[in-house]
Order: sequence, then C-alpha cells, then structure tokens
Amino acid sequence: MCTTILVGKGASYDGSTLVARIEDSSAGMFKAKKFIVVEPKDQPISYKSVRTDCEIELPKNPMRYTCLPNVKKWRGVWGACGVNEKNVSMTATETITSNERVLGADPLIEFEPYILKKGGIGEEDFVVITLPYVSTAKEGAKRLGSLIEKYGTYESNGIAFQDENDIWWFETIGGHHWIARRVPDDVYVVMPNQFGLDHFDFEDAFGKEENFMCSSDLKDFIKKYHLDLTLDGDFNPRDAFGSHSDADHTYNTPRAWAMLRYFNPNTYLWDGPDADFRPDSDNLPWSLVPEKKITIEDVKYIMSYHYQGTPYDCYLRHGDMAQKGKFRPIGINRNDVLALVQIRPYMPEEIKAIEWLSLGSNVFNAIVPFYANITKTPEYLANTTLTPSTDNFYWVNRIIGALADAHFATTASHVERYQLAVQSKAHEFLNRFDKEFMENKASIKNVHEFLENKNEEITKFVKEQTNDLLDKTLFTASCEMKNGFSRSDA
Repeated sequence: MCTTILVGKGASYDGSTLVARIEDSSAGMFKAKKFIVVEPKDQPISYKSVRTDCEIELPKNPMRYTCLPNVKKWRGVWGACGVNEKNVSMTATETITSNERVLGADPLIEFEPYILKKGGIGEEDFVVITLPYVSTAKEGAKRLGSLIEKYGTYESNGIAFQDENDIWWFETIGGHHWIARRVPDDVYVVMPNQFGLDHFDFEDAFGKEENFMCSSDLKDFIKKYHLDLTLDGDFNPRDAFGSHSDADHTYNTPRAWAMLRYFNPNTYLWDGPDADFRPDSDNLPWSLVPEKKITIEDVKYIMSYHYQGTPYDCYLRHGDMAQKGKFRPIGINRNDVLALVQIRPYMPEEIKAIEWLSLGSNVFNAIVPFYANITKTPEYLANTTLTPSTDNFYWVNRIIGALADAHFATTASHVERYQLAVQSKAHEFLNRFDKEFMENKASIKNVHEFLENKNEEITKFVKEQTNDLLDKTLFTASCEMKNGFSRSDA
C-alpha cells in the first residue's frame, strides 16, 4: 500500500533523476523501519525467502548497498529502497492491482500468510536479490524480470530502478510475466497502487529495447488469453492487465488525480462538473510533462498530501463537510518511510547519490538528506527498536504524528516551522559539504568516513529540531486534554 512518483532528469530542477516512494503499512499495522548499509560479506549467497520456501543461489560478487528493512524480522527483509556502489537505486515495491483474466491465465503463486509454500518471490525479497548485482537501471529491470520468470511471484507489484541517466518502471503481470518502460526524460510519473503503464511499444521491446522491455513470451501470452482490449491497435497495458474497480475510485485513482493536479494545474480542468479528469477517472495519464521543473520540496509536499485545498481534506474545518475524508490520503497515518533518491549528474561519483528520508506520517515530518556512499548510517536511524523510544528517528516521528493529528489546527504552525527549518538547513548542509568535498577531494583519505561524518552532522541538527517539535506538540496536546480545568473555569 504505497505511492510512487518518478521524475525524469529533464523534468527535475537540477537535472537529477528523482525516484520517490512511500512504503505504507497495511491497515491496522505499523512497520518500524531502520536505515542501514549491507556490506558484501553480510550479503547471503544461499538466499531463502521468509514468507515462502523459495531458495535462490545468488552471485558471489555482491556490491555494498543501503536499504531500509523492517525491524521485525518475521515478515522478511522488506528492504524498501537503497542505493548500491554504482549509484544505482531501486525501490520495491508499489503494490498494484490486476484483473481476473490475467490472474486466471497466469495465476499468482499460491501463498498463505505464516504457512510456508513452495516457490515465489515478493516484496520482502526484491531489493536483496537484485540491487547488489546491477550496474545500471536497465540491468536492474532485466535481472528482476529473469527472476520473476524463473521463480514466479505471489503478488502484483511495480518497481522502479534508477541511475543518473535513466529511470525504468517495472510491473509484474500475473505470476510469471512482466513489463517495463524507460521513463521519458521530460516527464514525471504517478503510481498509486494500480497497474500504471498506458502505452507499450512491442517493436522496441522485441528489438533494440531502448525504451521498452518485457517477458520473452508476452505477445503470445496476450494473444492466447485474449487480453488486448484495444480497438485501434495502440496497445494499452493498463486495460489489458490492470483493474477498474469501485475500490480503485476511493483508494487509488484519487491519489493519481491529486498528484497530476498539483504538477499540472493549468494543463487540464481538474474540478467541477466539466472537469477533464476527476478523482474517479480510469484514464488518468501515467505521465505528464510538468508545468515547471520539479523540486525536492514539491515531491515532499505531494507525498504528504491530504487533499488540502479540496472538499476532500480529512482535516477540513469549514464549508461543506459532506465530502470530507472521502478519499485515501497520500500522507496517511500508515506511512512507514518516504525514500526519495536523487542522483546528481553534475557531481563526482563519490557524492552523486543522495537519499532523502522521512519516517512516520508525512503530514507531520520533514525530509532529510543523507549521502549514500557510506559504510554505516547514523545510529539515530539505524538503531530503531520494536518498542517506542525517542532515541530513534522512526519512533519520535510516530509520536509527533499521533499528537499533532489529534490537535491539527493548534500544532500546524509548529510542524510548518519545523519542516521549513529542517529542509532549508538540509540544502545549506549539502551546498557546504559538496563544496568542501570538491575543494579537498585530493586530500580526503577515506571518502566513506568523510561522508559518514557529514551525515552525522546533519543528524545532530535534525535530532535537536525534532526533539524541539516533540516538546512543542506535547505541550499543546497536554494543554488541550479534555480533563483540563482551572479555578477560573468554575
């Protein structure tokens, strides 16, 4: 249950590729996350899934990579997102929907929670078995595709691969098939838990593979099971492989509508009875050229969206309340982590990749940058426990979110000031540290140690600011407790 946005290098503010995804927990669940580095010596060779009996022999030459696994191990690794030594990133996964025709033609591998079953890989496995072995985004899509074809999957997922030049979007089809497309440089892509691709070029996929790839028998598979629903010959993967259910119209399509509406407010009419696209439109574009270049802050804002400025805002206090909370927010209580990877083509290899991270509900947190070319992460993000503690970034954000949500109006100014302070300082830190590295590159003996120290400096500031926000929200919430009473109240 996630939300993804992909920004091509021609659509971003600085020429970077930007890939951002929120990992959300399922309803009634909150998954504690930590930020770690996996060294080659710690990468398994004989890999076994936790949720199934699937066993895979992995290559013996893995690269170092970062990831954001679950703290609780019983559900598997769930690496979420990471960057490897080659400045290639992977985010896995966006849970997507499919339809009865596809699932009948190529059934998902049978899976029952907590009962081991033969075969099948899924979200818990993908980062571990793919990211340490690929040197480009395209290689990532091809490797995962070959694994899906060989082992099958028990769920429908979308996965993004990224390097400094390219972003590839990969979607599974049934149990053993897949499709992938390179994101055009001048567009952004929105993905809200639905099958997304709305165009595919088979000639390229079975030719040069410059912009499209797929499983080797996909054309025959489509023909055999009558999956092509188009009348004009322009194949639409979303119609063939995706879903158009009533549930989509409250849970999925409104998020795509909100993101497209934010980045292209004047391109189409989004509101009112004559709107070109509505929150329940099944034909929302997979990608658009934005009206202006997209920044880190733009991505953070829309990934925190709760329909503010619309009748659907879950925090609405004035006007017609009939539509309030009608749609699933992007910034929801079950946000585990937002990971935004920025790969900067204008920087040296050593400092190209930045991982911007937010933990907990995005409405109430800030996004923080960390250099990815490291051998260890700050304890504040690495030491997440299973019990609540203000000693780590995950839990303090969870606590702030719970307090601020219940007192939204009176804590909003504290949260806004915190977000502005942290995200402004983040850019200041990166500008200063980048400059220091460039000026002293020849004399820096240990690049990893240099960047780890800079990450620690960022963390120290963020910890101070976050504790201050906790203090302010706790004070406000305490003052507004229902059992409050003073002598003048009598």
